[in-house]
Amino acid sequence: MTKSPRIVRTLADLRAALHPHRLAGERIGFVPTMGALHDGHMSLVQRAQAACGISVVSIFVNPTQFAPGEDLDVYPRTEAADLARLAEVGCDLVYLPSVGEMYPEGSRTDVRVNGLSDLLDGIHRPHFFYGVATVVARLFIHVQPDVAVFGEKDYQQLQVIRRMVRDLGFAIEIVGAPTWRDADGLAQSSRNTYLDREDRRTAGAINQVLHRAACRLAAGRSGEEVLREARATLERAGFERVDYVALVDPDSLEALAPGPLQRGQAARLLVAAWLGQTRLIDNMDGSRRV
Repeated sequence: MTKSPRIVRTLADLRAALHPHRLAGERIGFVPTMGALHDGHMSLVQRAQAACGISVVSIFVNPTQFAPGEDLDVYPRTEAADLARLAEVGCDLVYLPSVGEMYPEGSRTDVRVNGLSDLLDGIHRPHFFYGVATVVARLFIHVQPDVAVFGEKDYQQLQVIRRMVRDLGFAIEIVGAPTWRDADGLAQSSRNTYLDREDRRTAGAINQVLHRAACRLAAGRSGEEVLREARATLERAGFERVDYVALVDPDSLEALAPGPLQRGQAARLLVAAWLGQTRLIDNMDGSRRV
């Protein structure tokens, strides 16, 4: 049974809508999105619902995380379909702010999480995580949630947000939810809609490459050998450019020392690669447990 969520578009209306829930002592769960919602987003909403009495989803295509020449103008905007999907899962409230609501005229304040923002994706998209941290901080101030849920598909983003929350003292529990995948293992993403039929058939190789790399690390193969093989496999599969294949510390995202992982050592495998005009990212636990 569907339940249409309440829709608000201004900070004043958002605070008015949430005020009675705060007075009642209800915990507020929050899922920030850029829309074009898929099953992965729905899984995040359901996580928020399980943890809290009221669920809030924001839909805002954030201009500050796009560099000139990126896909801001063509990023999929599917408001009606998104609202229908949120009604199906019983989302309580949807926040649809304008750019002016999020960035009032004359706004000069940005949030920078140094270090974590400058590795991996930060090398190839140096603007990106500063825009992400800024908009998420503003959304946190607007919504004031008790819990916020982010997908592990965007693993570096998750770590940036965790560090920002810790450093700035936001009283928010950050929950990382497992990556939602298609049948062939491709991580669901709004940008997957850019893939043509041939590229979509190729795209599932990312998950296969990560899985093989994780198995080889668990078997005691050296990290540099595993990463070289993974990059070569992606190139043979048809990926035109591989921005990185990395093995890093799960918290700091710093590259791990060469050689095999030690038994019990935690690690994360991350990859970013291009098919046509579409940049795909994915990651997997690469820890050596025994």
